[in-house]
This record gives sequence, structure tokens and C-alpha cells, in this order.
Amino acid sequence: MSGTGKSTVLGELERRGYEVVDSDVGGWTIWSDEDGGYVWLQDRITDLLDRHRDNTIFVAGTVSNQGRFYPWFDAVVLLTAPADVLLRRIENRATNDYGKSAEDRDLILSHVEDVEPLLRATSTHEIDATKSVDDIVAELIAIGDEGA
Repeated sequence: MSGTGKSTVLGELERRGYEVVDSDVGGWTIWSDEDGGYVWLQDRITDLLDRHRDNTIFVAGTVSNQGRFYPWFDAVVLLTAPADVLLRRIENRATNDYGKSAEDRDLILSHVEDVEPLLRATSTHEIDATKSVDDIVAELIAIGDEGA
């Protein structure tokens, strides 16, 4: 979900030597009318996941077709925070303009109501993203170690 701190957490994991992919940037997705949203590029994400099956890699992003790739993942983690926390973080961040408009904020609130329950139902772990970055990273590393 937007504003949960995915980019911050990925940055810290990378700083600690882990391989990370933020699929929101770098050409990992395209828009699909058929799927009703952004989707991972199948060949690119499959190549990434096949190449790293023996190593822990942290992949972040929410796309319409992500469930198709769950068999490649050892864990699917949902970062969550209350809507007011998400909106406050988005309002204060300087790294990304998404969420600054009233239209974006309405869409974010809609995603919290409609999409987050779907993500929760298909995740293997849920982390309270109001915790410190160090605590979230420690939980993610522990989850990654379980699958290693």
C-alpha cells in the first residue's frame, strides 16, 4: 500500500547488502486494460525470480497479476498502517509526488478499503508498518531467512 514505507525499507535492506527490486520503478510493469491495472512484465519478473531462487531477494510492488508469480516466492509480506498514517507520510514525503492530489488520496483510501483485504488474504505475513524501520527490516530478514 502507498505510504507504508516500502521504499525506505528496501533502501535499508539494500544498505545491509541484500538484493532488492522496487518494481514500481525501472521498467518492471506496464499498464494492462485487460487486467485492470499495472502488471509485472512476465518475462522480466520470471527471469529475475528464476535467477535468484537460491538467494534471498526482496521484491516490492503491488500489481494486478502478482498472484501469478506467488509460486516463485517463499513469502508474500503485507506492510500495513492505518489510513491516517499513510496519508500523513505521503503528504510529508519528498521522494514521490504520488498521493499529493485529492484524487490520489481518494484512490489510496479506496485501495485501503478494497485492495488491502485482498492482499491480506493472499499474504503469508503481515507487518505493522508503524514500527521503526529497523524493526520492520529485522522482521523481513527473519522471514527471508525462513525461506533460505
